[in-house]
Amino acid sequence: MASLPKQIAAEVESVETALRNLGEATGRQTKTVVELAAMATFLHNIYNGIENILKQMLKRNNIEISAGNNWHKELINLSVVHGIISCELSDELYDYLAFRHFFVHAYGFMIEETPLEPLVQNISLVWAKFIFEVTQKSESSGAR
Repeated sequence: MASLPKQIAAEVESVETALRNLGEATGRQTKTVVELAAMATFLHNIYNGIENILKQMLKRNNIEISAGNNWHKELINLSVVHGIISCELSDELYDYLAFRHFFVHAYGFMIEETPLEPLVQNISLVWAKFIFEVTQKSESSGAR
């Protein structure tokens, strides 16, 4: 099995590709249903990458996540409890978790620009905070 830093690096690379693609989709003046669906997909991809990193870090520390319906929320909560991310960051991630829930259960043509826009505008900052906090935790724990 790959080391935790290698697993995280692979996720980071994928998330950063999704961020670049999101930037391209948001740069269009008029957004059709296709651009909005693309933006939503890239946001979903980025959030999935964040969840994957948190799952890997918790697993590395032998912390189990239940398989119940609320495991996504539990993932964030456990990550705060175990010092992987801050409470402040978890509050921001809950907005993306709520969006993830909508995205998974909605049709692409249901995506609207107004509620999507603040998530898109904030994702780069949220990602930067996330990667900073995870890197700090990973380095302090000596993850291999």
